[in-house]
Amino acid sequence: MTMNTPTVLTRIFYVVILLLIPLSTSLAQGARDSWAVNYGGDKFISKTGVVYNADPAISDFKTGRIDSVNGIQESELFQTYRLGEFSEHLLLNNGTYDLTFHFAEPDSVEVGKRTFDIIAQGEPVMTSLDVRKLRDGNIHAGLSHTVMGVIVDKGTLQIDFSKQNGLPIVSALQVRKSPGKNDQWEMVWFDEFDQAGDVDGSKWNIDVWPKGKVNREDQAYTADSRNLRVKDGTLIIEAHKEIDGYSSGRIHTMNKADLMYGRVDVRAKLPAGQGTWSAIWMLPSDPYKYASTCKPNEDIHGSNTCNAWPNSGEIDIMEHVGYDMNRVHGTVHTKAYYWVNGQQRKASISGVDVANDFHVYSLEWTPERIDVLMDDTVYFTYLNQNEGWQAWPFDHPYHVILNLAIGGDWGKAGGPIDDSIFPVQMLIDYVRLYKPKGELAVK
Repeated sequence: MTMNTPTVLTRIFYVVILLLIPLSTSLAQGARDSWAVNYGGDKFISKTGVVYNADPAISDFKTGRIDSVNGIQESELFQTYRLGEFSEHLLLNNGTYDLTFHFAEPDSVEVGKRTFDIIAQGEPVMTSLDVRKLRDGNIHAGLSHTVMGVIVDKGTLQIDFSKQNGLPIVSALQVRKSPGKNDQWEMVWFDEFDQAGDVDGSKWNIDVWPKGKVNREDQAYTADSRNLRVKDGTLIIEAHKEIDGYSSGRIHTMNKADLMYGRVDVRAKLPAGQGTWSAIWMLPSDPYKYASTCKPNEDIHGSNTCNAWPNSGEIDIMEHVGYDMNRVHGTVHTKAYYWVNGQQRKASISGVDVANDFHVYSLEWTPERIDVLMDDTVYFTYLNQNEGWQAWPFDHPYHVILNLAIGGDWGKAGGPIDDSIFPVQMLIDYVRLYKPKGELAVK
């Protein structure tokens, strides 16, 4: 039978499309507001409800599998991966999107031996990415990172995984439109810092500590107005270089605003500069809840004998170190899962300027889960999997802590303190605590 010209052109068209699939795995799918894929693996539905599609081009790329992945709750999502350079071209409705990448390093490569770049819409969003380095030198440990604020204005999102030193490796990717604020909460406590002068003592406690009390930090915490003051509707936590070291401020709401389940919002502008280590976080107001080695009323901070930490838990809503600008971290610490045993549960987010602009750092906490947010984007979720207090000590009241540390274990991990940055400030516009609508008060 003789083949006519339109039929030949049609077949050529489909051949071209098939050849393009490895580079553009989603062009054939219609525009939408979200998309997710489990690279190197089958379809996967996470416990948070995200549906990760099976890898549509699994036969076209080098893939692999890790039998066991540490430091995360859903190891299945991190066990398979793609290895190599490639691009995604996604048909999406116009809007602002958040991109969440999941990684795990399968090999005993040295830190610095596998680094790669991720580019979205022609702009680098993660550069010199070293999965093992960001997982504290561990292999077989899951790493999740969200890039927020990626603009789609022509109906297409392009993401490129580009080799730098070693081939890119990625386990999964979720693309979703940036969400709006969850409106299920009602405010039960706040400080808008409207009264200039000293910190409000009816709402906050001030820690006065020597240098090195915790985390080998280089600053002393003081109650001096040089380090802590309210001005122009803003709390100023200011660190200084002193003749004999450094000074800064740390305040908390213990026994003045203790929260069990609810939401915390803190609108803040973070300091820049190598050596800074700013934090918005929570500790239990009864630190001895799950402790077993503490003396009565023993100071839990910096103790080598009291196991109140990590037994009774810690929630980090925001941590930021100046040597790694604009990457914000959310973390939980528990007896079962913390950095000592290589099982730390954490994630990070980037995509905005945290030093020149205010952003809202948030926690949403229920008996079933903890979500950590930045500007209403959830980037870290920790689920209660009913494994006992060792994994879920988050069943009793906690309080909010605001501090600016200098140096210490993490602040100096990227190099020595840069003394040219001082004085340096962490600014807080407000702190607001919420309970679900219908519940009346902070506990």
